Amino acid sequence: MSESVIVNYIALLLFAGYDTSSVAITMAIEYLGELPKIYEDVLKEQLEISLSKEEGEFLHWEDIQKMKYSWNVVAETIRLFPPISGAYREALVDLKFEGYDIPKGWKLFWNAPLTQMDHNFFPDNTKFDPSRFEGAGPVPHSYVPFGGGPRMCLGKEFARLEILIYLHNIVTRFRWNLLIPDEKIIYDITPSPKKGLPIRLHPHNA
Repeated sequence: MSESVIVNYIALLLFAGYDTSSVAITMAIEYLGELPKIYEDVLKEQLEISLSKEEGEFLHWEDIQKMKYSWNVVAETIRLFPPISGAYREALVDLKFEGYDIPKGWKLFWNAPLTQMDHNFFPDNTKFDPSRFEGAGPVPHSYVPFGGGPRMCLGKEFARLEILIYLHNIVTRFRWNLLIPDEKIIYDITPSPKKGLPIRLHPHNA
């Protein structure tokens, strides 16, 4: 590969592996600060895991699998605020879609926010409701923060791991309140609170 191609791959890796997980964590922190009942349910799940550990023992893969409700909360967070807006794909053959002719070679853009706010798949679509992901979860390809099919994001499981570990550590140590309630969310490729989501932490042991 040429040097420019290598540089582009490294830049993509840094962007895809850092900003996306950062957005998911930030927006989850906002929702947990706004919704005390959701926070309490996440805290309960995470404390049960903490109490099963020896003092100083790290989390194990089996512990991550127990964080089902916490992941449902994250999944609903990135349904409402997907870290990426979508991606381009190329039509491999001539095709028709809902009366439109799409020639082979045309670039198509799938849009995650519009897909995930479709009220046909997500009734009361603006409501924060982690129960949408219980059981079989959403209809396939109606929920696409990581894309779908054979080109699904390679980092999905790594992202799940780092987000859940972060939530475990902050939730089991702190409560918090938002210093700017209803802070405006801006989009600069990824969504983020305009003022950076300032919060005040309250340690549990205090």
